[in-house]
Amino acid sequence: MLRRELERHPGRELTVLDVGGGTGGFAVPLAEAGHTVTVVDASPDALAALTRRAADAAVADRVRAVQGDGDALAALVAPASADLILCHAVLEVVDDPAGVVAAIAGALRPGGAASVLVASRAAAILGRAINGHLRAATAVASDPEGRAGTRDTLRRRYDAESATALLGAAGLTVEQIHGVRVLADLLPAAVVEEDPQTLLDLELELSSRPPFRDIASQLHLFARKP
Repeated sequence: MLRRELERHPGRELTVLDVGGGTGGFAVPLAEAGHTVTVVDASPDALAALTRRAADAAVADRVRAVQGDGDALAALVAPASADLILCHAVLEVVDDPAGVVAAIAGALRPGGAASVLVASRAAAILGRAINGHLRAATAVASDPEGRAGTRDTLRRRYDAESATALLGAAGLTVEQIHGVRVLADLLPAAVVEEDPQTLLDLELELSSRPPFRDIASQLHLFARKP
């Protein structure tokens, strides 16, 4: 989905914001492709690694590191300043996901797009049940936020409907939803390693087809600001 969005703007330098972008796994390749990227992340160590990585790739002039967490995004980014915003594995851990999404919508220019990746409740239930952790699976299924108790490392999980509603409440229109790792996290390692290309092909085939999409470990929503 990201590739298709970039292909909509051939030859144009986009202004990209990566919320929780860490060490630059997305930011540096985007900068190498000619775009300007700001990474907002709470970890100074991750941002230091990002700065080194950008320098090694000779794109330091296209990558800006800003320390701060997602909950403070509105105070860190200018309104209507971004063409594309990445928010991957952030909404599960912040204090106020609705506030973060509202800040993302505010930072997007009209017509701009947001790539949002969230943890799937269904995958957490299925994975725990398959591994014999039935009480934990029940907790995820029954908890309003999809948590497996107080020791859960995530504060919440989503399904396609709740994630779509969250983005819609901020004025963003969800255009596509894909599942990421539909089967890979459920299969024995030996099966994954035996024929990775066939598994990849199957993942791609199932990624946009409910109900398979909805049991993926993560849901990838691509939304646009009108």
